[in-house]
Amino acid sequence: DSMNTNSLTKLFNPTDDHAALREMVRSFTEREVEPQALEYNRSETFNSELFRKFGSQNGGLGILGLTAPDEFGGTGLPDATAVSIVHEELSYSDPALCLCYLAHSILLVNNLAVNANDEQLARFMPGICDGSKIGGMCMSEPNAGTDVLGMKSNAVYDSSRDGFILNGTKMWITNGTLTGKETGDLFLVYARTGTEKRSDITQFVVEKGLEGFNVGQKITDKLGMRASPTAELVFENVFLPAKTHVVGDVNGATLCMMRNLEIERVALAAMAVGIARRSLDEMIAYASNRPAFGKSSLFGFGQIQKHISESYAEYMAGKCYLYAIANGLDLSTYGNGLDADGVKLYCATMAKNVADRAIQVMGGYGYCGEYTVERLWRDAKLLEIGGGTNESHHKNMARDLHKLDGDKLE
Repeated sequence: DSMNTNSLTKLFNPTDDHAALREMVRSFTEREVEPQALEYNRSETFNSELFRKFGSQNGGLGILGLTAPDEFGGTGLPDATAVSIVHEELSYSDPALCLCYLAHSILLVNNLAVNANDEQLARFMPGICDGSKIGGMCMSEPNAGTDVLGMKSNAVYDSSRDGFILNGTKMWITNGTLTGKETGDLFLVYARTGTEKRSDITQFVVEKGLEGFNVGQKITDKLGMRASPTAELVFENVFLPAKTHVVGDVNGATLCMMRNLEIERVALAAMAVGIARRSLDEMIAYASNRPAFGKSSLFGFGQIQKHISESYAEYMAGKCYLYAIANGLDLSTYGNGLDADGVKLYCATMAKNVADRAIQVMGGYGYCGEYTVERLWRDAKLLEIGGGTNESHHKNMARDLHKLDGDKLE
């Protein structure tokens, strides 16, 4: 057994640095994240004070710029395994806060780290790594979700001012508002800049306070992820200087988008693994201590044994898939889509099912907020929708598998 345990340890924590990162985030999560999760999810408010402790200033954790180069204030770990570890550990206690972390550290920071030039990195990166600025990324729109290239937001070049004029509306933006009124601090925004192809899309930096950039509405009463602020953002003739606020090539952002979706999907799968591990811990603890029908615990009943053992097997399958993919993913390349889609497709539904079984094992208690698993069950549902719906994963994976064209899988 020790050999097997050892090889799994190596899979989940390939190096001592990974093990240390996991231990650091786990103890921070126990100490700081767990105690506030229920309250902030109940009140649908964002714990900005806690979130800023993920930054590098004031002795914080220093994980906001996890994958960003250290010369611009980042942690300098362009490493999908490190990303997975942090998301798994945070989601064990508060998936909603972790979703805010994902939107900031992956959708904004990592995207900038891979695609921005050095002047932009020097200008924008320090604040989003130290925790003084909080932001995200704007892709979806009221009428374009999975069909992302159907976006209508557009930016028109004005040669007299050497800049673009951005108009449009973005929807479901995590960290879009931190207070419910004003916008978050900094966003990467995708907009249409050409008419030739559907993929003529460019990526822009939009900062809080720019004229014409406002919150349309804060989205409230979500099923889950309730401590994660979600907003509609509106852009009305927002002027963006071409030299400083265009990220990458004009009409070249579709590749940036697809590349960043891969690490996003791995991070979301890691969130699912964290949810599943917590759900298992809760149902095992409850079943161990609950006597019934003259037996000392629920472990004496075959139906409960089935719930717990199947949950564990599915959790381990998902976790092994996650770290096997993460350990081999190069964040600077593109073309790892099949398994980035596959691991999220599998893990999201797995987490939802494991949380569901935890509620079932715990009965009436499982149905109440104080016992955590009903919140995890609600949070898990988002993972089948956000960052790629299950249906989009089916479509992408089937396309990639069809291309095998008679070649056998390894």
